[in-house]
Amino acid sequence: MELNKETLKKLRGLILFTALLVVVLVNYKAAFRLIGLGFNILFPFILGGGMAFIINAPMQFFERHLFGNKKMKDRKWARKVARPVSLLTSLLLVVAVILVVIFIVAPELGKTFVSLGKTISDFIPEMQDWVEELFNGNPAVVSWVQELKFDWNKIISTAVDFLKSGAGDVLNSTYSIAKSLISGLATFFIGFVFACYIVLQKEKLSVQVQKVLYALLKEKTVNRVLQVSGLCYRTFLNFLTGQCVEAVILGSMFFVVMSVLQFPYALLVGILIAFTALIPIFGAFIGCVIGAFLILMVSPVKALAFVIMFLVLQQIEGNFIYPHVVGNSVGLPSIWVLVAVSLGGSLMGIAGMLIFIPAASVIYSLFRGFIISRLKKKNIMV
Repeated sequence: MELNKETLKKLRGLILFTALLVVVLVNYKAAFRLIGLGFNILFPFILGGGMAFIINAPMQFFERHLFGNKKMKDRKWARKVARPVSLLTSLLLVVAVILVVIFIVAPELGKTFVSLGKTISDFIPEMQDWVEELFNGNPAVVSWVQELKFDWNKIISTAVDFLKSGAGDVLNSTYSIAKSLISGLATFFIGFVFACYIVLQKEKLSVQVQKVLYALLKEKTVNRVLQVSGLCYRTFLNFLTGQCVEAVILGSMFFVVMSVLQFPYALLVGILIAFTALIPIFGAFIGCVIGAFLILMVSPVKALAFVIMFLVLQQIEGNFIYPHVVGNSVGLPSIWVLVAVSLGGSLMGIAGMLIFIPAASVIYSLFRGFIISRLKKKNIMV
């Protein structure tokens, strides 16, 4: 091997990398502590990046619909205020949703939980009578059912006592709680300011990043990085936006239909379906099971009707609404969606389910493009 300058440069880099790897492996505990310290320092900015990604979706919508027409584009003042006004409108929308939850939804849910206690208290004796009739020939089952007791007031008092004891523990460690609270607020504030800066200056930041990449890497490599980054951004944005809109539509459908048919707990079940529908594939069925259980304690017939209604609305949503709202933006076959949900759920819980589907879609798209290019080079048509 000829030892020219290029070869010596590669050898020096390889030796340096090997030395660093050996040092990290020998002192892995210190390396992990250093990584944890670095993550804690960077966490506000990571949080800000995530917030910017979420805020950017409604901001783009308002910017496109309020200032996207030709008349507005031709006006200088409109171009200047388009981004700040769209950002402010997005933040006001988030605040409005929070206020609606606090002042409208929360009191209704409170009333529902209060009535739920009385419903459960009335349901237990009815269930005991039904089971006694069904298992009249089995004294052991009848005896066990008769021993069942449900005291809603006792459950509430136990929960209150638990909260009181927890509050006492909190008061005993007021300093640490206050410190954690201040630290969390500071982290959130830094992340929020960073997110606002990103969305307000995203074009400028994009140009700066591209300049750095083109200065340090080869042009072909930078083009590939930008292509993959764009694919990731579009896939994640389309998936999250579509999933949220679809969840709101599905929850609203259940609330309206249940209110018209006079089902109990219409608001509670509608909100529950909307939140659980954010979980791909399995989410809405979780809401269905809980909703059917709640309605069962009021009327078994209505619980059966609710399950039938759920299946009908689920088919309408799956065949007509979901394809138009989410569309083929994810571009992942059903079998790989199931694999992504299973892996994401086992590794990271609900957040993993939401992250793994668009991530798997990106990997699938890149791998499919790689395979197609390889087949073209070999002149093979399959």
